Formats: sequence, structure tokens, C-alpha cells
Amino acid sequence: FLAAISSSSSSRSARGRTRAATMADETFESVDAGASETIPMEAGQIRKGGHICIKGRPCKVVSVSTSKTGKHGHAKCNFVATDIFTGKKLEDIVPSTHGTTVPNVFRNEYSLLDISDEDYLSLMDEAGETREDLKMPTRPDELVKAITEGFEAGDALVLVVVKAMGEEHVMAAKKDTSA
Repeated sequence: FLAAISSSSSSRSARGRTRAATMADETFESVDAGASETIPMEAGQIRKGGHICIKGRPCKVVSVSTSKTGKHGHAKCNFVATDIFTGKKLEDIVPSTHGTTVPNVFRNEYSLLDISDEDYLSLMDEAGETREDLKMPTRPDELVKAITEGFEAGDALVLVVVKAMGEEHVMAAKKDTSA
């Protein structure tokens, strides 16, 4: 009887060890620096010119109007905003004391090195790091024209890249005057 108990307990500890070893063998990879793509914020704190997420899209607030507290409670904030990537107008109404999400928007400048045959941009940041994962923008037409004409003319161009909620797009182009 005792031999049966000791053998079953030893197999249990052996299984526990293999499970722990399996867990230690797994690797977890992270692609960002730990920054969240959105932050929570009370709707009443968001102002014109700020950012807000509407229907899962990062938007820049064009106007905010706040209604008075009514018979059923909360004052409401009416947001009119434009999608920062598509320019599409979106609206949302949120009680002013309720939470909503605000996108973390990052803006970086890169020097344009080359445009590939597949319309991928070869870009270099201030630290000298290069990247070739962004495609040539398709809209607005003025931006596309400015990039292609400037590149073909041999001008040194600086492209402004905006990143929010996992999306990155070239938003502006200007001549590099520092060179």
C-alpha cells in the first residue's frame, strides 16, 4: 500500500516539473515599447483640437458641444471629428462624466531616400535608422504630387509620418532646408 502511494506522488512531481519546464521554454515577443494605443479619458475633458476614438478610428476633434443636465441625468458631449487618416467626418455623443478612449498619436519625420518600383518608400530617421515598410500615400492628390515631383527633381524631402492605433501613414512632405 505504501509503495503505491509513494510511486503515485513521485509521478505527480515529475509531471509538475515537466509542465514547469515547458512553461519556461516558451518565449514571448513584444513589438512595441509597451505604450498603449489608447488611453481612457473622461468625455468632458476632451477639447477641440484634441483626439478621440470614434467607431474604433483615431479622430481629431473639430467641435465639441455640451448639453445641459436633463431630467434623466447626465450632461452630454456631442463630438464632431475627422478621421486623422481618411479625413472622413464622424460624430459621437457621450455623457460628459463617462469614459471614452483617446488614441496615442505619434508624429515622426523621415528623410526620403528612394521610392521602389512597388511604391514602397525608403526612409531614414534622425538616428540614421532606415525603414522600407511604408507605401507611397494614395491620397490626398496634392501630397502624392509633391512627393513624386520633389523626388524626381532631386529635392531632399522630409516626410511626416503619423502613427496611431497600429496604423502608420505619410501625412505631409516638405523640402529639407537643413541640408
